[in-house]
Amino acid sequence: MSTRPSGVSPRLTVRDLHKRFGATEVLKGIDLEVEEGEVVAIIGASGSGKTTLLRCVNLLEEYDEGEVAVGGETIGYRTVGGRRRRLSETAISAQRARIGMVFQSFNLFPHMTALENVMLGLTKVQRRAKAEAREIASRWLARVGLADRQGHYPFQLSGGQQQRVAIARAIAMEPQLMLFDEVTSALDPELVAEVLAVMQDLARSGMTMLVVSHEMLFVRDVASRVVFMDGGRIQEQGTPKELLYQPKSERLAAFLGRFQGLFG
Repeated sequence: MSTRPSGVSPRLTVRDLHKRFGATEVLKGIDLEVEEGEVVAIIGASGSGKTTLLRCVNLLEEYDEGEVAVGGETIGYRTVGGRRRRLSETAISAQRARIGMVFQSFNLFPHMTALENVMLGLTKVQRRAKAEAREIASRWLARVGLADRQGHYPFQLSGGQQQRVAIARAIAMEPQLMLFDEVTSALDPELVAEVLAVMQDLARSGMTMLVVSHEMLFVRDVASRVVFMDGGRIQEQGTPKELLYQPKSERLAAFLGRFQGLFG
């Protein structure tokens, strides 16, 4: 049950969200709320719609029906005269700036140092002075354990270090909501722990997070709520203890069977 004060909107609201790619309906009516400070993990097999949902939240994918709102403000569209109208690109860019996203791939600019990569959004989007942007970027790189790598270029960093730069770049913008899409899937196993440790630190600090992950121990230990998606729908949701140890559906039980012995 929500402890949100009366009159305060959830940090994220998704209502009856539908997304089609041609004749294929990938999201089939998603309803989801994420409260401020919550860490909601989305689990499910490949093709269940998890990444598409994240991409619709910040309008990297346009959805066909439904509504996405962050802090009570509808993302991407306004309803005028009963018809949905897309906002201007300037307005959408301003909305996206309040939603941080970290992808499977690091997407760093190879010709920029770690510090310059983190500074870029601060100077270009938020129009901060370079000195201020440098101070903020330096502080966040230190927070993710890269104080001694600020002058390094991406090719001089490990995959785990590059992903931590990507996280620092997103967090430095002070987003209202952070989206993480399988951020450890492209990493060598020995580098996964360092990225998950950064995410765990952000969760402890009260960051509102929507996380797609197959790292089940991370989901168990860090998530406040777990959502199981299957076939473009949310099939079950609840606390990690409820979903991971007491699945109600055969579909979830079969999915968790892949991780047999992990929760013993």
